[in-house]
Amino acid sequence: MMSNEKIGAVEGSSSSGGAITIASPPHQDNHHRQASSAPAPAPQQLSRYESQKRRDWNTFGQYLKNQRPSVPLPQCNYNHVLDFLRYLDQFGKTKVHLNGCLFFGQPDPPGPCTCPLRQAWGSLDALIGRLRAAYEENGGLQENNPFASGAIRVYLREVRDLQAKARGIPYKKKKKKRPNLQIKASNNNDGATSANFQLQS
Repeated sequence: MMSNEKIGAVEGSSSSGGAITIASPPHQDNHHRQASSAPAPAPQQLSRYESQKRRDWNTFGQYLKNQRPSVPLPQCNYNHVLDFLRYLDQFGKTKVHLNGCLFFGQPDPPGPCTCPLRQAWGSLDALIGRLRAAYEENGGLQENNPFASGAIRVYLREVRDLQAKARGIPYKKKKKKRPNLQIKASNNNDGATSANFQLQS
């Protein structure tokens, strides 16, 4: 994987005037000259999800490089992912009350406390989803994807349950709406009966 510094260098070289310009021959008419001087189309802008996925992937790669000794991406396993998730807790903004806290289990505590801030479970769950996709998009094999490990799912479930209990906000799984199946029978010209199936959300 390419480091942030190298990525910046490559991107800078492509936009620093290093492109080759081919001059139009003198016998071309004005139409050709105008066409050659037309501005190049702007590159397609990434969606918010794709941009965030790229930033997450670069952040994780930098985290592996900062380890002592550094960890090559092909040698990354679920333990490195778990360490990365715990490392991110120091940047969290979600108050998670400890067992001895007076506000433990209260969704709206009446005052401040010294309990630590953590990354919210929902943020970690979304992060893992993006990194799982980025791993395979960058050449990783699906069967070796450390972000899809069962240990990661167990960790996220434990974080979810702990935060729900500490904050007094029970986790409610969203129920998927079942489509209503309508069957309409119609007669064909030959007397046979056919059924039209219509799905309604």
